[in-house]
Amino acid sequence: MENEFFSGERPIEERLPYPTRLMYFPDGTSVEEFIIPDEDKEIVLEQLYPFTPIPKLTDEVEDLHSGKKFLIKDFRVTWEHGMNYLVSPCYPESGGTVIDWMDEGSWVDDDDDFDFTEDDEDDSPF
Repeated sequence: MENEFFSGERPIEERLPYPTRLMYFPDGTSVEEFIIPDEDKEIVLEQLYPFTPIPKLTDEVEDLHSGKKFLIKDFRVTWEHGMNYLVSPCYPESGGTVIDWMDEGSWVDDDDDFDFTEDDEDDSPF
């Protein structure tokens, strides 16, 4: 699907060219959600995903706000504040956006990276 929205440039700020429906939140407010056909999901993900590497549609991640795992292919996209937002399928309940997605390989064990003891404080120039 080659057009002005999918020119290979990242990220896009123009409204996606898909129909929308209302996505309702528990408090009764709503936002527009794009209805993205399955065959376009990979293209949209490539355009909106802000990090590298871009995950595969079959990758599993966790929405840190809800604590629920989901497949990337189940992402949702909303139109809010004049921008496209890449969000988790749990967005109405948790508010989890793409920055709140964590995969198993993203966890860092701080104990392995740092060996800080009270004696180290004496060597600090501050």
